[in-house]
Amino acid sequence: MIKLAYTISAIAIVGFMLLASGVIYTIDETQQVVITQFGQPIGEPINKAGLYFKTPFVQQANYFEKRILEWDGNPNQIPTKDKKYIWVDTTARWRIKDALKFLQSVGNETGAQARLDDIIDSATRDYVTNHNLVEAVRDTNRIIEDLVQVSGDEDSMNQAAEELEKISIGRDKLTRGILEEASLIAPQYGIELIDVRIKRINYVVDVQKKVYERMISERKRAAERYRAEGQGKKAEIEGQREKELNQITSEAYKTAEEIKGKADAEATKIYADAYNNDPELYSFLKTLETYRNTIDADTTVILSTDSEYLQYITNAVKK
Repeated sequence: MIKLAYTISAIAIVGFMLLASGVIYTIDETQQVVITQFGQPIGEPINKAGLYFKTPFVQQANYFEKRILEWDGNPNQIPTKDKKYIWVDTTARWRIKDALKFLQSVGNETGAQARLDDIIDSATRDYVTNHNLVEAVRDTNRIIEDLVQVSGDEDSMNQAAEELEKISIGRDKLTRGILEEASLIAPQYGIELIDVRIKRINYVVDVQKKVYERMISERKRAAERYRAEGQGKKAEIEGQREKELNQITSEAYKTAEEIKGKADAEATKIYADAYNNDPELYSFLKTLETYRNTIDADTTVILSTDSEYLQYITNAVKK
């Protein structure tokens, strides 16, 4: 047992000494290594994880990432084809495809980031300057199509297309073009570009004001159009209301006159029947009604003695 323990300890000490002296090096799943001898690379890159040996003090293991890395550029001021100056902020994903070529061309990730600044910024500038601003902002013409569906007429479609401007490529295809152009150059540095995206687009300060003024003007014009349509609809509704009101009033007046005519006819008939049944009584009642309507406590009436108006009073006095 004691000998076995001594043996294990000796092996451990030797292994530690070998590792400390640089004879042994390890590679994990996320790494790849290029061995250099006196600063010059020898052999092919090692991509497989495991335990490896090298000549101590003479050879050096240069480690590189196998995982996807991030590149985040600085915003650049770029003019579009329609002469609008904008800030374009891009980002990308990349990885080291050929570690040997990567080491020989850029040396490390810092050098690669600087090289990608030139490659991606140049491709972005080429594509943005060759297309209108709207191509870098929108992906589809859906907003125009939705307006047409809501309005349902060709004039609205033409006006929407004029105000919003149709796209022929769109932001997604624009970034694909930037990726394709940059991918033609990146491999010579041992780099593979995975993806390029536009993170943010913004107007420069002197253009922002003009754009906002144009947006306000367009919204005001659209508001005036909606107001005009609303006023037209209002006039149509009010005209229909006035027409219906006149019709209802006319029919109501006609009905009222018919009812009044029938009532007058019935009243006249009642009066006629009453007179025919007892003319003396009818004459007496009508005379009393006349007295009640014409004479009160403050009324002074001067009549001749033979006036018909006083016949019932005179007769009553004689009796």
